[in-house]
Amino acid sequence: MLEILRSQHLVFYTLIFLVSATITWLCIPSILHVARARHLYDDIGHFRKEHDHGIPRLGGVAIFVSFNITALLFGILDKSLPVSYMLTACIILFAMGLKDDLSGVNSSTKFVIQAIVALILVVPADIRISSMYGIFGIYSLPYLPSVLMSVLLIMLIVNSFNLIDGINGLAASTGIIVNCTFAFLFFYIRQYELAAIGLAMAGAILGFLRFNLLPARIFMGDTGALLIGLVSSVMALKFIALSMSGGGAPDLMFYSPALTVAILAGPVFDTLRVFTIRLSKGKSPFDADRNHIHHRILRLGFNHVQATLCLSVMSLLSIGSVFLFSKLGNSWLIGLVFFISLVANCMITIMLRAKKRKDAALAISN
Repeated sequence: MLEILRSQHLVFYTLIFLVSATITWLCIPSILHVARARHLYDDIGHFRKEHDHGIPRLGGVAIFVSFNITALLFGILDKSLPVSYMLTACIILFAMGLKDDLSGVNSSTKFVIQAIVALILVVPADIRISSMYGIFGIYSLPYLPSVLMSVLLIMLIVNSFNLIDGINGLAASTGIIVNCTFAFLFFYIRQYELAAIGLAMAGAILGFLRFNLLPARIFMGDTGALLIGLVSSVMALKFIALSMSGGGAPDLMFYSPALTVAILAGPVFDTLRVFTIRLSKGKSPFDADRNHIHHRILRLGFNHVQATLCLSVMSLLSIGSVFLFSKLGNSWLIGLVFFISLVANCMITIMLRAKKRKDAALAISN
């Protein structure tokens, strides 16, 4: 397996992952204590909540602390990413997420702050999409369209992770899959610092996941979901740019954009689907509802862990399908990923309708 992950780096990567996970794991009991003492609980009266008792929404604080300490401790942001811009973006988003978890932030303020954070990463840090790489026949992008597209992509990915954080373990499991996959891919193309960043985030999430399942004692809240989305978006844009340059892995040049779409397909497709449905009904795309794919799976009778496992398997299948059919090219592969997502959603719709008919028949017979 890539020469046992090129043995000289294996200990270093393992240490990063374990340190990050341990810091989160050690932080959360203290956060739980403070939350109980100050009664900092989730709003259990909201119609979208899936729990019936107060649970703190401050798990993202531990994820933020762990990720930043690990990144700074091991010096893994200096070479491949401008440390000042990366940390500035994380801190701004953390501050907004923390306020939202404690007292709420209106959607327009969220939108403006997310746009500012995205611009910091895209303009001074120059983390952006500079070409469409032949997707739909489009290649090089002028600077302004490149900046606009990159900002919108970052905001889409950030909000996608925030929106899937509706059941125990889903956003965390998705974040681990996404960042571990990018870490492996960065290792493959010899971008070792970026691989370490992905592992630092995955480790931080894993330490949190221990307290978010069976049963959930804490939620990550907007603080954690937004941070995971931000780091994932940076990983995505950097992977496309670096792999398409051909450095270290020319074979990835032919399908790295499609592979990136597959890695992020779960949260992004669900967000686009929900936004489309809301707009078709004349509603704001930011109006909350219970039409996300995880809500629909729960209505089939699955519990939180089962729904999370189903969606995690779907994400892995999307990633595997791109590797399996890599010779098709980016446009066809992106179409394949969205087709898989569409078929999965159609199957859920069919099962929901069948369940509704069955329940109605039982009600009549009784």
